[in-house]
Amino acid sequence: MARNTFERELTELAQEITSMGDAIDSRLLVTIEALRTLDLEKAKLVAQSDDQIDRQEHEIEKMCLKLIALQQPIAGDLRMIAACLKILTDMERVADQCADICDIVAGGDFNGNSLTLSHVVRMMEEARSMFRRAIDVFISRDMEEAKAICEYDDVVDAMFSKIILEVCDIITQNPHNVMCEVDMIFITKYIERTADHATNIAEWVIYMENGEHPDLNPKL
Repeated sequence: MARNTFERELTELAQEITSMGDAIDSRLLVTIEALRTLDLEKAKLVAQSDDQIDRQEHEIEKMCLKLIALQQPIAGDLRMIAACLKILTDMERVADQCADICDIVAGGDFNGNSLTLSHVVRMMEEARSMFRRAIDVFISRDMEEAKAICEYDDVVDAMFSKIILEVCDIITQNPHNVMCEVDMIFITKYIERTADHATNIAEWVIYMENGEHPDLNPKL
């Protein structure tokens, strides 16, 4: 009976993690739309609504700590709970990146017809896809897909490098509008970090399954 209760609580934990992932994925979609259309109201909505994700994170942390304290899990069960705590941190940071991006959009003065902006939006879409895939892998435990997510981070990194070069070229040609371009650099960095967090989640899922925590996409 005790084991049945424990397994049910582990299932509830996984469901809560997934629910939080879905909420953050929705936030990523709104962030993409705010960035694409420079919609200040949508940007402000995301920038000012981080408390909900924080509360969800704290509740799930309590669930994890309660399971450790009361059930004293070992082996695979302990790995799952430990990995969930790590995944939780990465997910919350993705929500933070959304808030940071939208805070810049809400206070910035961007050119909606900018080619660089369109490239940034595309990079954001790729990072969001990585995050969505990582949450799905948490559910499916598909190891090959988890590894593929980590490898795809190279694509986002290449986009990051290209955009940074574009922005630097714009600053060189038009040094009178430096602050706007600096804001674009910050946004691009936040997007790059979002992809890194998706990679981390995929790596922690691998750890949950086989006890190894690989660094499948090391930064040089």
